[in-house]
Amino acid sequence: MNSFVPSCEGVDARLVPCRVLYNGQKIPCIGLGTFGSDHVSPQEVASVVSEALKLGYRYIDCAACYGNEKEVGEVLEKAVKGGLDRQELFILSKVWNDCHAPDKLVRACEKSLNDLRLDYLDCYLIHWPFPNYHAPGCDVNSRNPESRPYIHEEFMDSWRAMEGLVKRGLVKSIGVSNVTIPKLELILRDADIKPAVNEMELHPTMQQGRLFQYCIDHGIQPIGYSPIGSPARPERDRTPEDISDIELPEIVSIAGRHEIHPATVCVKWAYQRGQIPIPFTTKPRNALSNLKTVLSDPLSPEEMEAVAACERNCRLIKGQVFLWKGAKSWLDLWDVDGTIPGWDSYK
Repeated sequence: MNSFVPSCEGVDARLVPCRVLYNGQKIPCIGLGTFGSDHVSPQEVASVVSEALKLGYRYIDCAACYGNEKEVGEVLEKAVKGGLDRQELFILSKVWNDCHAPDKLVRACEKSLNDLRLDYLDCYLIHWPFPNYHAPGCDVNSRNPESRPYIHEEFMDSWRAMEGLVKRGLVKSIGVSNVTIPKLELILRDADIKPAVNEMELHPTMQQGRLFQYCIDHGIQPIGYSPIGSPARPERDRTPEDISDIELPEIVSIAGRHEIHPATVCVKWAYQRGQIPIPFTTKPRNALSNLKTVLSDPLSPEEMEAVAACERNCRLIKGQVFLWKGAKSWLDLWDVDGTIPGWDSYK
């Protein structure tokens, strides 16, 4: 007897639109993020995933470094055994920075599969393009003395291992995260299997227009983390000049006209723009609101233009903890002048 019973408050998952990756694989147009490791227990994340599946979510965005894949896996196994078709799910995970070496990368993928109780992943990403590890919960001044800049030859060794996972049938699609245009140009030049997605920070005040369009032009689906400006992000990622998306007058005004929360406006805009938002929440009612927002009451062209005008180049997840000895600023991580800095930063 099937025990998986969708919530009567939820939506029919079959009605949620999908994007189609370049290889023909379908991915729901909105997912549930699971990064809560700095402030939410693995059990609480798993509980939200369980509710989200009942509400109609089918894309769950995971990562080894979030520290909750085992608990999420228990939920996924229970749901599938209870009647949820595995083929309806899109489960994404990411290899962490301390496992970029090819042999470690393969073992990391196998561990994620084991923890998530899956035979295959729908998509697997290299979480950051740097093999730079930091301890969970570290502060902004934390530095690993073994940290390195982006070295393309080393990255491609990792990418070959990723391609091997596809060939073994352990992963359907592979992709990148936090990767810039200069790095993508090199990866696309040398990859046998090109990235299917690029997961990156995308919200109204950090729209990354050039990178977004580059991905679209090259058949790489943008996935946007922090779609409402990550109000619960770790303290190390907060700086005085940060802007709150949901407090912007333009966003608040649109929310008032639609009688919705400003956070919902951000999710609507992300979906209509063409990226896949993956908001994280511990509240099922917010998860349901985010899911329903892609199905009705779209923003008008004028409202989309108003949100587009909110761009402030306000990066919230700056990545300071990944800097190497010789790097002068977190800007070195993001190739801000169109080149990839080396050991001595920009000249």
